[in-house]
Order: sequence, then structure tokens, then C-alpha cells
Amino acid sequence: MNKIVLIGAGSVNFGLGTLGDIFKSKILEGSTITLHDINPKTLENTKNIALKYKEKLKLNFKIEATVNREEALKDATYCIISIEIGSRFDLWDQDWKIPLQYGFKQIYGENGGPGGLFHSLRIAPVILDICEDIIKYCPNAFVFNYSNPMQRICHAVTTKFPDLKFVGLCHEIASMERQLPTIMETDFSNIEIKAGGLNHLSILLEVKYKDSQKDGYPKIHEKFESYYSKLTSEYYPSSPGGERGVFFQLYKLYGYLPITTDSHLGEYIQWAYSVADHEAIMEFYDNYKKRCLTFYDEESHYAEYFAIDNKINERIVPIMEAIIEDTNFEESAVNVPNKNFIECLPENIVVEVPGILNKSGVKGVKLENYPSNFGSLLNNQVSTIQLTTDAVINKSKDSAYQALLADPVVDNVKSAQKLLDTMLVFQKEYLGYLK
Repeated sequence: MNKIVLIGAGSVNFGLGTLGDIFKSKILEGSTITLHDINPKTLENTKNIALKYKEKLKLNFKIEATVNREEALKDATYCIISIEIGSRFDLWDQDWKIPLQYGFKQIYGENGGPGGLFHSLRIAPVILDICEDIIKYCPNAFVFNYSNPMQRICHAVTTKFPDLKFVGLCHEIASMERQLPTIMETDFSNIEIKAGGLNHLSILLEVKYKDSQKDGYPKIHEKFESYYSKLTSEYYPSSPGGERGVFFQLYKLYGYLPITTDSHLGEYIQWAYSVADHEAIMEFYDNYKKRCLTFYDEESHYAEYFAIDNKINERIVPIMEAIIEDTNFEESAVNVPNKNFIECLPENIVVEVPGILNKSGVKGVKLENYPSNFGSLLNNQVSTIQLTTDAVINKSKDSAYQALLADPVVDNVKSAQKLLDTMLVFQKEYLGYLK
């Protein structure tokens, strides 16, 4: 019997969506789904909704809920992590806006730049604690992380616990499924893609029509400007082509289609601030924040998750199915330690590459001849990622400062020191472990 543990089950963007997709799986039918969250209120909400739809759809799943992590993890088969620390948007506002006050022109402040560092320093220690308990209570479990900052969390975990069956997953690759059929004038089932890089800094390397094996990039090049200049946000209102200033620039410079848009891409690139669509980024953020804070107010916000005829959206479900059935299914984007999958990056860095899934777990796919020009942007992140891990594992304020100085966005040593000192005061509850 499979036991699937959702850690952070009260998460707006994770808990109910994942539950809805698990409910659609015949292969997972009969599993125990254990909901775990430290917030009893959101946990209770998720549990009640899960039980309601389980009964309504007459499904064969066992639903449990507990705030006790040991109880949740005991004998787990799969652990899926999607958590945040503290008041998410209050802390995010600090991550984003305080560095700007010190002159650091960062974008979004969630995954990269100074904001990404402080976010990592808060959340990575907690996820390391969770993983330590997983080793204690369910050492053979497969562990999947959805929490951001993906790169730095995954590097910290795989550095400290190299034998843990730990994989990072991200939704961004799904944009290809939504966009490419229109551009290439065929169903996505007829499209073969290969993408990779670092999480949120990944590009479409190859794309083919399955039936003819013809290269799909000529069609992308032909339609790029007309399609993307008119494309509005897939989730929130925006002007045509909104949130794509950095996206357009990267495509023009390197000739590869980025997987995501400015809010994430721009976090990692020192010149991104000068070309980013800031208005559209703020619009996206404001709408996203509003959705999160009002999510449980109306059933219409989440009812579609449980429409049994809707397709599965969460990538974790076909992955678990592939492991159970030993299918050698290829997932288009997994975050795993680099084992020469991308030759221009060090082996200890976690990369986002395709992965083959079977009962043994997840094995990355080598991306041959990764473009060295785009690889240079990836390498700009390496030291920052490594030093963030050093700071977290060794509880080192010096390493945190050095991680800040290694970031491409940071260009003033004195301001960097002042920024770090300020954030240690504002976020003392979460960063006080740094000595």
C-alpha cells in the first residue's frame, strides 16, 4: 500500500491541486494520503475539502491529517514538500524591496538575487530538518520538492543528504505544452522537446515534430515575434507581450526559447533590470498575492481541481505512476545533482534536465553540446548557490555575506554588508542562527 505524504498540505498552490490530481489516478487508487502542515487551520480546511470530494466522487483513498511530522512520515512511500516559512508575502516584500533601497537592482526577489538568498536562508534549514526526519522515519521514501528557491534548496539537501532519493519539480516547463501547439500548428502529443539549464533559467534546446522528425525551431523563429508580442498572461490579466522584456532579450541574444518569463528569468541576470517589464511583473505579483490570500473564500477557486474529467496538471502524479509501474517514463524537467548532464557546470550543482523514471527512481538525461554562451549565464550562479549552502549547513554569517557578494546583481561591497545587517534585524526570527 502506498502512503503519500503532502508536507505543506495547506499551501494554496499545492495542496488541493495535488489532491485533485491524485484523485484522478487509477494507479494510485487505494493509497493513503496523509496531509501535514504546521498551520492547523489551513490543514483542517484542506482535510475537509479532501473528504468532501472523496465522498462526492466515491473514491477509494484513505485521507489522514496531522500536525505531527513523525506521525505523518512514518512508513511513507512518497513525500511531497511544498512549504513556506512565516508570513509569506510580508517576508517576500522585504526580500524584494529592501535590497532595492540599497541600490541592488533585482527583480521579484523570490529565487535569485539578494532576495533569493534571504528566502533560501529562511527555508532551507527547515527543509533540511524535514529531510532528516524522513531519513529517520521513512528512509526509503521518494522525496519531491516544489518549494522555492528550487536551486538552492535542492543543492543544500543533496549536499547534506546525498543518499536521499530527493528530486526538485517545477511547473514552468508546462508553458511549452500550452504555447508550442499554437506556434507549431500541431497537437502537443506530436511534439518532442528537450530543455534544460538551472531551474527558472532554462531554455528549449531541441524541438521536433514526432511524425516527421522535422526541426520545430524554424517555425518558432518564424512566429516568435507575432506570437509572443500578442500573448497575454495565461493566469492573470496583462497587456499583450507583458512580463517578457528579459524573455525577448534572451531569445534575441542566444536564439533559444526561454521556459519562463521576466519575474523568474530576471532574478539571475545582472542586466535584466534594464530591460524587464516591471509593470507587468508587479501586475502579476499583485494578482497572485490577491488570489493566494482569498483562495479559500469561495469553492469556485478550487472546484476545478476536482473535476474528474479534467487532465492531470501536477507533474508529480505521472512520476509516481511511472515509479510504481516501472515504465521508464521520461519527464521533461527534473532537478537533480549534475552528473555530467550539463558539461559546462560543476557536478555538485543541481541542474534541471529531462529524467527517466522507474522503480529505481529518477535518472537525469545528458544534454549533449549544451550551448556554452548560455552556459556562461548558468555559471554565474554557481558560487552563489554553493556559498548559500555553506551558510545554511555551517550556520555561517560570513558565508551568507560571501554568497551575497558572489551574486551577479550585487555591485557594492559596503551596501551589501549594510543590507545583510538590516535583513538580520528584520528577519531575526528566521536568520538568527547565522553566527
